Amino acid sequence: MEKKDGAYKAHVLVLPFPLQGHINPMIQFAKRLASKGLKVTVPTTISATMSMHIGSGLVDVEPISDGQDSVSQNDNLAFLADGSGTLTKLVEKYEASSDPFCCLVYDSILPWALDVARQHGLYGVSFFTQSCAIDAIYYHANQGHLTLPLAAAAAISLPGLPELGISDMPSFISEPKSYPSILEIVLKQFSNLEKADLVLVNTFDKLEDEAVRWMEGIWPVLTIGPTLPSMYLDMLIEGDKSYSLNLSNPNSDLCKKWLDARQTASVVYVSFGSVANLEADQMEELAWGLKESNNNFLWVVRESEHSKLPSKFLEETIEKGLVVTWCPQLEVLAHQAVGCFLTHCGWNSTLEALSLGVPMVAMPQWTDQPTNAKYVEEVWGVGLRVKVGEKGVVRREEMEKCIREVMEGERGKAIRMNASKWRELAKDVLAEGGSSDKNIEEFVARATFFNASRSPPRAE
Repeated sequence: MEKKDGAYKAHVLVLPFPLQGHINPMIQFAKRLASKGLKVTVPTTISATMSMHIGSGLVDVEPISDGQDSVSQNDNLAFLADGSGTLTKLVEKYEASSDPFCCLVYDSILPWALDVARQHGLYGVSFFTQSCAIDAIYYHANQGHLTLPLAAAAAISLPGLPELGISDMPSFISEPKSYPSILEIVLKQFSNLEKADLVLVNTFDKLEDEAVRWMEGIWPVLTIGPTLPSMYLDMLIEGDKSYSLNLSNPNSDLCKKWLDARQTASVVYVSFGSVANLEADQMEELAWGLKESNNNFLWVVRESEHSKLPSKFLEETIEKGLVVTWCPQLEVLAHQAVGCFLTHCGWNSTLEALSLGVPMVAMPQWTDQPTNAKYVEEVWGVGLRVKVGEKGVVRREEMEKCIREVMEGERGKAIRMNASKWRELAKDVLAEGGSSDKNIEEFVARATFFNASRSPPRAE
């Protein structure tokens, strides 16, 4: 987005971790900055560009090396551990041009990026793609305020959060030995955070008011969410209808045609994101629970998961259900036929449902999802969380009960009212003068000021 004289206010580098759940919210934020007069460059690893379909939109996309330049998952882990060399090369490339960066916004799980910013005299800004509640839990674990492993029956009280049980905690905290390397990564987000000039969080004030106030007491925090395409919220960025990255080509026409033929609020949309893998017995229970609920359903089942579907399930549900390998989730959630979202409660999916006013049935799997599910049911009142049975499996009767209650029951009425309320609040915060819009304007003002008064790199 250019000023009238052809110059940009400032040139900002926005560095996400190269997974879709991290890239999408940061690119949406980048689009907001570009719409307000900043030039924005988003570097993505070459392996990410090979495995995702990229549309640049308002921002420039700059491929950078991940050290391997292939599609192996190990490349992402290598970049996660230390991508400072390739980031330094990119910064120095632009330093030698007439269009240098003045600011680096980096994914919080890449704390080494702040060191690169400091070495080159850039304004350093950490971006948390998860909720304030999750930030608080990881921070307290990093500070030693939580003794791991947690006691099974412990009630956990942390500033700014509701009382939590062990089943409400992120899986890396409730089961610290299950993914010790990832636990180390999420705790390292705070290794140098006190040196950041600013901290951005993909949430909004009213959604997590107490947790936001707690964070503001420690770091210079700005909430800038929800990071959905503008046309689903405030409609201030013309043509911004989709994320810029997708793992595969969604079958938009098939899904839309099928949904158009269904009555209002009659469809259960089911998706567990791009990472979660359900065991075969859980897939079977979910399948028959959907069938027994007697509702229409649109279920996203990745190709690698299709073999886990029960025999004859597709044939027996052909009148009520549609199973696809991928779909345009935002378009689906915004469709009037959708009455409920059966979700793993990843943060991006949760924000999308909240922002589009869709009630949820929460079935968390791992990472931050149990905490998000706790908020969905007990804090925001926009859904029900399924109860897990023996051997960690949610039984079909529980699936059916929760789906029916949200779609048809008395609690479902209150849930739909709350979902509508949060939809309006999500729109308000990004509209002109809303809290998130004001915070984005503040970021633009800071970047512009810093660009106009560039100082040499600060000594550590």
